[in-house]
Amino acid sequence: MTMTDTTHRSGFACFVGRPNVGKSTLMNALVGEKVAIMSSRPQTTRRAIRGVLTREDSQLVIVDTPGLHRPRTLLGERLNDLVRETFSEVDVIGFCLPADQKVGPGDQWIARELAEARAPVVAIVTKVDKVPRDKVAEHLLAVSQLGEWADIVPVSSIEGIQIDTLVDVLTKHLPEGPALYPEGEVTDEPEEVRIGELIREAALEGVRDELPHSIAVVIEELLEPEDEMASKDVLEIRAQLFVERDSQKGIIIGKGGARLKEVGATARAGIERLLGRRVYLDLHVKVAKDWQRDPKQLGRLGF
Repeated sequence: MTMTDTTHRSGFACFVGRPNVGKSTLMNALVGEKVAIMSSRPQTTRRAIRGVLTREDSQLVIVDTPGLHRPRTLLGERLNDLVRETFSEVDVIGFCLPADQKVGPGDQWIARELAEARAPVVAIVTKVDKVPRDKVAEHLLAVSQLGEWADIVPVSSIEGIQIDTLVDVLTKHLPEGPALYPEGEVTDEPEEVRIGELIREAALEGVRDELPHSIAVVIEELLEPEDEMASKDVLEIRAQLFVERDSQKGIIIGKGGARLKEVGATARAGIERLLGRRVYLDLHVKVAKDWQRDPKQLGRLGF
């Protein structure tokens, strides 16, 4: 008789792929809560974010990474280094390839990088809800020819298709061991970081392509109400939004400050949901010229 029924597995998985292939959306779908910010803009994720999925027999810690890309700036190089460092340390790698885009040179480049990885690689075909079934079959065939994969799993985060199957597949590659995080914990991201990310997500909504890389958010202060007897339990948050050029500052602020007001309202709603309390958000936009290429400024902005 085997003991597999009572075995508890725990360990780390990471998702890699080109920018904007649905990695963050997939992690949020697996964890069942919004842990990573999402945007239709490529390169939204800038750090390795950990989401925790706890089941009776296992605990899967998912590391969402920035999209691997050919870097054009020092920030780009640092993001790529972060991805490589992450996938050298995990137990299983999920390589995300969207069903609505042909396998291209970017995917081939990542497949070559992953051929060097010591962990097993599961190819995950994302966004299968966006294309007809015959196209999914074609895509699965193209993906199977791209490399040696431990498994290939087609999924849709939005429709919830095969999400449980993917968890089973990833979990079977984890070592036996006890839970690494307390039950009920869905991320180890500090609250301050999650607040900054929600502000950046709001700032990215509906902006032109040139902006996403250029926005960085720094939380200056989190101020609790001074008077403990105060009837309003309002947390004051002061944050700086950094961009690289004056023209970008104009885009973020908008005519008569309308755009910044909108960003503030959207971000505040997300932060209040996250914290379960009322928030006063004070946002300021500053120019940090060409910060993506300047090692000193990158350090100051947390990269």
